[in-house]
Amino acid sequence: MGKMTYSALNQYKQNTVLTATPEELTLMLYDGAIKFMNIAKYSIKNNDKERAHKSLIRAQDIVVELNSTLNMDYEVSKNLETLYDFVIDKLIDANINKQGEPIDEALDILTELRDTWKEAMKDVRKKVYQNRQV
Repeated sequence: MGKMTYSALNQYKQNTVLTATPEELTLMLYDGAIKFMNIAKYSIKNNDKERAHKSLIRAQDIVVELNSTLNMDYEVSKNLETLYDFVIDKLIDANINKQGEPIDEALDILTELRDTWKEAMKDVRKKVYQNRQV
């Protein structure tokens, strides 16, 4: 990839983040955590402990960020907090022992949360669009 293309790609990514809605940013965080967990799994399989460590730390940081943005006035936030804490524990366990199994457990939860979030976003968009048609 040429220097100009790489720079353009970074600018596009930066603009995407700057113009994203809070809902889209949450989706990006989920996608990022999932990506880093998959990189960590691959790295563990290939005995690249340093890359696995860095990827697990990045995934953990993202889940910590998701956890810190919860509005605890809602009951669902308390449930999410429990799930995020579980995911963080699994990522720490995977990092200490350099094992893929805890990552799989964390991935199952985060992927389901991401998919649920994505569906909720679609439903909201559909309702907003329908309301504009009236």
